[in-house]
Amino acid sequence: MKTIEIDKPSHPAQMYMGALRSSTKRPGAIKALPKVSYVRPNVVLDAAEIAAYSKVCGFQEANGVPLTYPQMLTFPLAMEFFGSENCPWPAMGTVHLANRIQQHQRLNAGDALRVEMRTGKLIAHEKGQIFNLEMAISRDGELVWEATQTLLRIGVKAPVGSAFASALGSELPLSHQADFSAPADIGRRYGLVSGDLNPIHLSAVSAKLFGFRQAIAHGLWTKARALSALMPRQPVDQAEVTVEFKTPLFLPARAALWSTRNAKGPLAQNALFEVRNAKGDKPHLRGHLSYQTR
Repeated sequence: MKTIEIDKPSHPAQMYMGALRSSTKRPGAIKALPKVSYVRPNVVLDAAEIAAYSKVCGFQEANGVPLTYPQMLTFPLAMEFFGSENCPWPAMGTVHLANRIQQHQRLNAGDALRVEMRTGKLIAHEKGQIFNLEMAISRDGELVWEATQTLLRIGVKAPVGSAFASALGSELPLSHQADFSAPADIGRRYGLVSGDLNPIHLSAVSAKLFGFRQAIAHGLWTKARALSALMPRQPVDQAEVTVEFKTPLFLPARAALWSTRNAKGPLAQNALFEVRNAKGDKPHLRGHLSYQTR
């Protein structure tokens, strides 16, 4: 596997210029993604950046490093991939379909980490080609956090790989737990702390340029906002969370968290959950959480 080391990520403007230039690519069929890995060899967890992220997503200081925060460290690597010849398709129009995170050890501000993103397998979908990006974060040579980002490139004919199947098969009844606000500026606020300044999230004007009637919330913000209500008010040592994104959350909006703690899972505490619209009759995402503290 080819390894590309990135000591200093590109400026966001450069990353998005690369993504825009990728629009000249055509969404054709391929047999496999190029085997390539992008690496940030030394990233130190910054307490101020963690606090800013936590504030936007609803986490408390007592949560420590949020389960979802390390994915922000992989974002520059994903953008480098999308803007390169290693990605066969345009970045714009690629849909985030699902996301899975596993935390193996507690993370702390000040930790020095190695952050890696590598290309993964292809999966067939009725609307196009699914592909995985695999994330891995290590501390002192030991894997402490990993994730799979599952993306859909719409419009690819004759996609390859096994057929996509949901990883969330349980049909346990959920009950309404809480409501939360997704204000009009949450896309801009989350974009500033995450680096994801995709125009579809920033304003109604910029979103309309890409075919959306309004700006839509980042799926990873919606995921994090739900977890901020489900996670205990203390750091966790191990955790797993899988979500599948269902429908856009148009901004501004009120959303509702539905869940049950009766779900089974690999760790001590488990929950099945959905973020739905305010009426509770349309899901924006569905997920399963499992965690344990000391």
